[in-house]
Amino acid sequence: MDSVGVAAAAPDAGPGPAWQSKCPWGAPSTTSISCSLADVMSEQLAKELQLEEENAAFPEVVAAAEGPFITGENIDTSSDLMLAQMLQMEFDREYDAQLRREEKKINGDSKVSISFENYRKVHPYDSDSSEDEVDWQDTRHDPYRADKPTTTPKRGFIGKGKDITTKHDEVVCGRKNTARMENFAPEFQVGDGIGMDLKLSNQVFNALKQHAYSEERRSARLHEKKEHSTAEKAVDPKTRLLLYKMVNSGMLETITGCISTGKESVVFHAYGGKSATEDKVIPPECAIKVFKTTLNEFKNRDKYIKDDYRFKDRFSKLNPRKIIRMWAEKEMHNLTRMQNAGIPCPQVVILKKHVLVMSFIGQDQVPAPKLKDVTLSNEDMKKAYYQILNMMQQLYRECNLVHADLSEYNMLWHDGKVWLIDVSQSVEPTHPHGLEFLFRDCRNVSQFFQKGGVAEALNERELFNAVSGLNITADNEVDFQAEIEALEKMNEDHVQNHGKKLSTFSSDGDPPIYDE
Repeated sequence: MDSVGVAAAAPDAGPGPAWQSKCPWGAPSTTSISCSLADVMSEQLAKELQLEEENAAFPEVVAAAEGPFITGENIDTSSDLMLAQMLQMEFDREYDAQLRREEKKINGDSKVSISFENYRKVHPYDSDSSEDEVDWQDTRHDPYRADKPTTTPKRGFIGKGKDITTKHDEVVCGRKNTARMENFAPEFQVGDGIGMDLKLSNQVFNALKQHAYSEERRSARLHEKKEHSTAEKAVDPKTRLLLYKMVNSGMLETITGCISTGKESVVFHAYGGKSATEDKVIPPECAIKVFKTTLNEFKNRDKYIKDDYRFKDRFSKLNPRKIIRMWAEKEMHNLTRMQNAGIPCPQVVILKKHVLVMSFIGQDQVPAPKLKDVTLSNEDMKKAYYQILNMMQQLYRECNLVHADLSEYNMLWHDGKVWLIDVSQSVEPTHPHGLEFLFRDCRNVSQFFQKGGVAEALNERELFNAVSGLNITADNEVDFQAEIEALEKMNEDHVQNHGKKLSTFSSDGDPPIYDE
């Protein structure tokens, strides 16, 4: 029997020779460890097996530590010096945080900012950066900024012999003047003159210095004017507050925008709201006239007010800026007189300081055109002339007023008739210059309608007599104006003697009414 048969026949035999274990056809001898089910389900056994696998896969590498970490646990807190240093460091951090908050609060969104860098206790330090890198937060040193030119010593010169350089040297003075430009106002852009090695002469530097001072004063004036006055197409904060109050109270529904600008006021369009009182009706569309609070826009206002007996006593007691409110009040009174006489004009709604709210002459935010901008037929032009002539007579006789600025620029054409606007400068005929103003109005009206082709248009002298009822017979305009000045002088003397505003003009009766 061969060896294979012997091995298969005697499996329970003891350990055989060594060649039997190396036989490839022999069964391997394995030793099995018997364990119970409770040991397999044990968590401790599972942890031990997992730990063995991790140790076999990742052998432990022990690295030599250079030194212990500095933490709060291994610091020797028994030392008073160490405790004091830790407290001081914490205090410095809190102080720097407070400085950063104050710096952010003060700077805000301003282009020019301040820094408390010099007052900080602990300056920022980046351990990754090299010593050659620049901390851009610290602006005390800028490697890309050109050094300022060195100043000459107190003795006034540098060098010896032929190489001597005095303080009056052209190059030295030029570089000094370039460096001095940095002291100009921030809004004056000077550029990088030092980096370009710019050399300014004394004459050029003095001119630039004077210009910088002038621009600084000019910017301050413009800023003050913008904040405290009403400019063209814009209003100051006080005026905006008045408009907001009108809208919030319900008097105005909304303000749409600017429709007209002039030498004395800015006019806005608005939709009317509801009135607080039932007896007052607010029109659907309103015109808000905001009088400009800058006297340089219309400097000759005082001559229309100081000689008007209605405002003469109040004029001497007010400062120039309060005259603007009186100017608005005067237009309100003049419009009220014209409205009571039946003359087509805007209806007064309310007056608040220098803001006058009136009815809007136009429709759907479109203002009525001025008489100079509208093209009328011959019949309409003739109709407009007779209507203006009638209104001038009504204004003089019933309202006891002279427009004083009547022209095609202050007359609107709406609904087939002429409307008068801008009566803030209107005065009474007894004004020291009332007849002169009337003659000027007659000249403007007569020239406009004569150019418009109205054959029935009277000349300025005939129109003056027709409106005023005076019979001034003069062959030329010079003598005519001389007689007007004589009448005004007579009336002024009468006022000074009697203290009453009574007209001493002689007329043959009421002025005639011209109808078509």
